[in-house]
Amino acid sequence: MFAAKNFFLAGGAAGILADYLVVAGGAGGGGSRGAGGGAGYASSVTSASLNYGISYTVTVGAGGAGAVNAGGQNGANGSNSVFSTTTSNGGGGGAGSNVNTGNNGGCGGGACTGGSVGVGSQGGNGGTGAGSTNFGAGGGGGATGAGAAGSATNGTVAAGGAGLTSSISGSSVTYSVGGAGGNNVGDANGANGAANSGTGGQGELNGSPHKGGDGGSGIVIIKV
Repeated sequence: MFAAKNFFLAGGAAGILADYLVVAGGAGGGGSRGAGGGAGYASSVTSASLNYGISYTVTVGAGGAGAVNAGGQNGANGSNSVFSTTTSNGGGGGAGSNVNTGNNGGCGGGACTGGSVGVGSQGGNGGTGAGSTNFGAGGGGGATGAGAAGSATNGTVAAGGAGLTSSISGSSVTYSVGGAGGNNVGDANGANGAANSGTGGQGELNGSPHKGGDGGSGIVIIKV
């Protein structure tokens, strides 16, 4: 995770009301036609009371690394983000085709054929594997929805779960979308989650020596 910083309010005794968004790091996608990584959960808090003269710790979670093709392992979980009393949990790594079961996390990692989905402790679960020799892997869970199930149709990619849309930054931005699942689609790495989005990495697509996508880092935004 990134180094923790302090948010300090200088002033009188009354304090202020603030809105804030705490997005954890997304997880990496699984290896060897792997499943999508779960998103880092996004916690949206409105009209919270912050006191003057208090130092609040701010921690922004890093995204998890995508798994390499060799061994078909799971992607790494994302790291938690924290502000004040609010903790958003990092996403669960997407399953690799030799492990099959997705990791638990803030939003769960998708599964491969025959495995169990990762469970979201705060957001959506991962999607199931296709149960097919085409190895269609599930999408990672998102902040507001589960990942889609893997498809038995060769080359069809399962979508990640829906994220959370917020305008706290001044623009409408969607955070914490689950990573898409891998399948027999070309010969490439899975897509990385964007920086400061909490999005999960896509599962590795067919071929070697490639890897699952890395999860996107989280972000903490405070509006006073």
